[in-house]
Amino acid sequence: MSVQALAGIKVLDVATLFAGPMAATLLGDHGAEVIKVEHPRGDPSRTHGASKDGIGLWWKMLGRNKKSLTLYLGSPEGQRLFRELAADADVIIENFRPGTLERWGLGYDVLAQDNPGLILARVTGFGQFGPYATRPGFGTLAEAMSGFAALTGEPDGPPTLPPFGLADGVAALTTAFGIMTALHARHATGRGQILDMAIIEPLLTVLGPQITAYDQLGVLQPRTGNRSTNNAPRNTYQCSDGSWVAVSTSAQSIAERVMRLVGRPELIEEPWFAAGRTRAEHADELDDAVGSWIAARGRDEVVSAFEEAQAAVAPIYTAADIMSDPQYAALGSVLRIEDPELGTLRMPNIPFRLSDTPGEIRSTGPRLGEHTAEILARFGVGEQRLSELREQGVA
Repeated sequence: MSVQALAGIKVLDVATLFAGPMAATLLGDHGAEVIKVEHPRGDPSRTHGASKDGIGLWWKMLGRNKKSLTLYLGSPEGQRLFRELAADADVIIENFRPGTLERWGLGYDVLAQDNPGLILARVTGFGQFGPYATRPGFGTLAEAMSGFAALTGEPDGPPTLPPFGLADGVAALTTAFGIMTALHARHATGRGQILDMAIIEPLLTVLGPQITAYDQLGVLQPRTGNRSTNNAPRNTYQCSDGSWVAVSTSAQSIAERVMRLVGRPELIEEPWFAAGRTRAEHADELDDAVGSWIAARGRDEVVSAFEEAQAAVAPIYTAADIMSDPQYAALGSVLRIEDPELGTLRMPNIPFRLSDTPGEIRSTGPRLGEHTAEILARFGVGEQRLSELREQGVA
């Protein structure tokens, strides 16, 4: 294995549920040493979601490539030990409410005295300042306040939230990018800095020009279900075998190929067919043409015909479909890895590939406190002292 891109970078992951820890996971995937600092009761993600034999499956993914250190930061001794850890770290990721670290004597001003190159990534629902800063914040609130929920759902239905941590995931990717930007800046300045990540913000960018369109045109984007206001046909369609496919025609040439494939080439000659937005105004007619053709055929036949016509289609997959798909298999998108508690398990692989310094999933989420003795030994905490700390509820 070649040297990994982030080898030598030390990260303290003091965050919980889910944006901050996921950002730390991404850094660990590329060789950073990530120490998960957990309350002695354990991180909440250990019991979040599905479990097998009492072992949280989400934790096995979220805790991958991390070492588990139990430490109660609310105690003076825990705070002292954390300052020692921070003095030797490159990055700290935390998601306590603003002011919590400062109340514990662990604010950036204190930590940076011993480590001026330290990067402190603060991941909260609403950021470190402003009228909402002290509110509890979760990804669901960001999905509501960013405009995502208002845009999602059927036109005559309610705003719709995603059934997974979308805002947390987008914030995690953005946090990881912010940390890498700060690490690069440190090469030039020699100084670390604070990264203030408000989970309500990244989705604003991902959602595109909704704010600019309202500013310039006074237009609020409506809910359109699976349709788009920018092109058509664009929808999900049911096949004769009960399965579903998704069709997209963002490019004009693709839209024309689809209509020829479904036996409606005359629609291409309509004046409104020449642009995506005007095609969207005739979505009912286009959906009827595409939907009726697909409804008469099974999924495999539909996908094969679209592929031959070089038109864009994708089957609607479940997790079972993903794990048997040849393209995902070719990319190595799902990795089989050994876990000491559960045996062999599969999880999503690292979401991109580097040709010279590829990342690697080296381990699954560890047992609670599995690495406490190893890590604290670096700071002179021997077996007897560790036993005392555990009796006191500090470690």
